[in-house]
Amino acid sequence: MTRTVSVLLPIPAEGAYSYAVPQDMQLAPGDHVQVPLGPRKVAAVVWDGEAGGVEPRKLRPVEAKFDCPPLSAELRRFVDWAARYTVSPPGMVLRMVLRAPGGLEPPRPETGYRFTGNVPDRMTDARRRIIELVGDGIAWSKSGLAHAAGTSASVVDGLIRLNVLEPVDLPLRPLVPPPDPQGHAPEFEPDQRGAASQLTDAAAGGFSVTLLDGVTGSGKTEVYFEAVAKALETGRQVLILLPEIALTASFLERFEKRFGARPGEWHSDVAPKRRELLWRQVATGEVRVIAGARSALFLPFADLGLIIVDEEHDQAYKQEDRVFYHARDMAVVRGQLADCPVVLASATPSVESLVNARRGRYRHLRLERRFGDAVLPEIATIDMRKTPPPRGGFIAPPLRQALAETLASGQQSLLFLNRRGYAPLTLCRVCGHRFQCPNCTTWLVEHRFRGQLQCHHCGHSEPAPQACPECGTFDHLAACGPGVERLAEEAVTLFPDARILVLSSDLMGGVRRLRLELEAIANGECDIVIGTQLVAKGHHFPLMRCVGVVDADLGLSNGDPRAAERTFQLLSQVTGRAGRIGGRSVGYLQTYQPDHPVIAAIAAGDREAFYDREIAGREAAGLPPFGRLASIIVSAATRREAESHARALRRAAPPAGGITLLGPAEAPIAILRERHRFRLLVHAGLKAGLQDFLTAWLAHGPKEQGSIRVQIDIDPQSFL
Repeated sequence: MTRTVSVLLPIPAEGAYSYAVPQDMQLAPGDHVQVPLGPRKVAAVVWDGEAGGVEPRKLRPVEAKFDCPPLSAELRRFVDWAARYTVSPPGMVLRMVLRAPGGLEPPRPETGYRFTGNVPDRMTDARRRIIELVGDGIAWSKSGLAHAAGTSASVVDGLIRLNVLEPVDLPLRPLVPPPDPQGHAPEFEPDQRGAASQLTDAAAGGFSVTLLDGVTGSGKTEVYFEAVAKALETGRQVLILLPEIALTASFLERFEKRFGARPGEWHSDVAPKRRELLWRQVATGEVRVIAGARSALFLPFADLGLIIVDEEHDQAYKQEDRVFYHARDMAVVRGQLADCPVVLASATPSVESLVNARRGRYRHLRLERRFGDAVLPEIATIDMRKTPPPRGGFIAPPLRQALAETLASGQQSLLFLNRRGYAPLTLCRVCGHRFQCPNCTTWLVEHRFRGQLQCHHCGHSEPAPQACPECGTFDHLAACGPGVERLAEEAVTLFPDARILVLSSDLMGGVRRLRLELEAIANGECDIVIGTQLVAKGHHFPLMRCVGVVDADLGLSNGDPRAAERTFQLLSQVTGRAGRIGGRSVGYLQTYQPDHPVIAAIAAGDREAFYDREIAGREAAGLPPFGRLASIIVSAATRREAESHARALRRAAPPAGGITLLGPAEAPIAILRERHRFRLLVHAGLKAGLQDFLTAWLAHGPKEQGSIRVQIDIDPQSFL
């Protein structure tokens, strides 16, 4: 063993390790290998750069090389870039690439059976049917043959023992059929045709970023499908990122209608074995299109030719675990490294994307009209100070009247409230006891359908009690505030004959139930839908005519610098569910602040006024995209440990021009999953070396020890 290689392991180490290469093994950067790490054997990747200057005979050898396409130079550069940008160990970024280690080994071929030419002495009807099927020499799987012949597998087994059928390896097939770029091309209106033409031109070239900015129902999906078709015609692969791929069955159906086959799905609800096969077939190029959640960005594409980020404004693209990253921004970087175009699509673009488009960094395509005869809904505000709901209720009289009229006309209504469960807080009327999570500084949410109190941060749950645990008083526990379950209770009282459906992620049945419920809504099988933000994920509800936002002010009264932007996006998306196939539709906003800039902009349909105001405010404060933010979260088993480490870290900060350090301060959620939390916030100018500052600071600051953990969040989206 005279040679050494640099190997990056999927562990939180600062860099690659050195290993010796056996004489009979040839390795190059990108090769997948198995190496020893302590007593374990770990799948890793040969990395770029020279191995450390250690005598090869002192190094442990690489144990095996996997029969798998190597990790491309483009993806290796992406891993290194993402690690530097997020100030994370590169091995932890690589870990996101190697999410399906079973895909490193070639899948075992399925055994099939073909006719040998021998005929059994005793012929039965079942045997005759099987022999007729295999008589052309084509091999069948055992289960497929038994099913086609209408017999049991034991009959097939008998013919195998008699040497009438012999085993052969069946060729491996792609998990999904190849899509047809020609397929069923839609009929476009002039503005759609122009946008599609520009996207297909971009898809034929190298790196570019296009913001496809169209109102809800304007046909953005069909427009960017034309770019997908162009990329497929050139023989390259396509990645389509979606915020909730597990729920968007309608998207998969639209894709299949356009291209004759479904894309490969990549999300947490896909079975592990299928994920492994899909990972490998992406690496070999057999799967041409992937529709996936944010983690699909780290798949090892053989030849990535186009990236689509649908609903690019959505918060679901931000990962806040281990490696903190925003998939929208990382998609732009991966597109640049892969020299392929990137399309960002949204009806309510993020401020960051819109500023980039206005400054000419991104191409900006606008679709300002809905497809066909459909028009945007009329928006009306309901001033809750003047027309409040009756005591104990949450639906104001004007919205109640609109629901009744929509129900009488046979159309659908939607009540939106971004609060799960029955009530966000339960307290005792006698002693004032409030039910709090034992692991977090948050209130327990009552889920009356399940008879439980639950924490939405750590998952703790307990049965809903009949008596106060503090004073022992029975029947004096009060539910404070509404959730969707409580709203459904009120709707049932008001409209007892209506078919009412509650759409929330925490109801029993998981993703499968949610998909069935979304399909039922689209098919008109319910009259009133009551939902959380799940209903704002781009779903197509043809019969929806009335949308009521029960608490439009929710989200406006916190210290998050993106609160106004998020509220505007959420309310615009929710009201946009109405009137998508024509006819008059109305959206109602129940609010105590009808003059708030966000509410006023939505009611007036003046999107540009809101964005102009928001962008001007961000620029004046130096907030993203006109400045940089980084959040440092220090957590520990005790408050004293967390606070002392955070203060020591603050004292160790080196001086730096253009960088301001705020904190430490106790986090708004001071205890999360039994860990005490303190936060520091770094505010930097665009030209300040934020990553270099953080790297130097952490290198010279106090080290993690015991229960102390330090997490870095570049471009934070949450300040809790």
